[in-house]
Amino acid sequence: MQDEVESKTLTLIVSGTKFTGRLFKAAIMKYLAHLKEQKMQKQREKGAEVKPQGRQTVKQLIGQNQGVSNLEITDPSIKAFERVARKYGVDYAVKKDRSCSPPKYLVFFKARDADALTSAFTEYTQKKVRKASRPSVLAKLNQFKELVKNAVVDRTKRKELER
Repeated sequence: MQDEVESKTLTLIVSGTKFTGRLFKAAIMKYLAHLKEQKMQKQREKGAEVKPQGRQTVKQLIGQNQGVSNLEITDPSIKAFERVARKYGVDYAVKKDRSCSPPKYLVFFKARDADALTSAFTEYTQKKVRKASRPSVLAKLNQFKELVKNAVVDRTKRKELER
């Protein structure tokens, strides 16, 4: 019983003297990678073929023999698309094309995921349009700074008697 408990526990040791946010993030990422590796190990033991899901390499995507299509994104904020694609469960691969001056991204996906990818792209574009339509916080701050700078403050003292 004790051996079983000990084998299932994972000890995560981090030096507490220089504990920063980056160190905490790195520790969590290593823990998640460990969990993913355990899950894949269990699948291998069962004899089932390990099939990657979500973001993967182009080679892994082509190796699944289900046909591959691609789309081109020129927007550098590809992370927002990755969040939406993960939400819709799309298997995809991102390849950065550096041949042009603003780099463009090629998003490869399975042909059978076309409908899910279409809905993911519509949500992604809606997010981008919403974000572009609202003014930035820095622009608002600069506008208020100008208002304060141009405002004239009346600093004369007035003495009045109240009766």
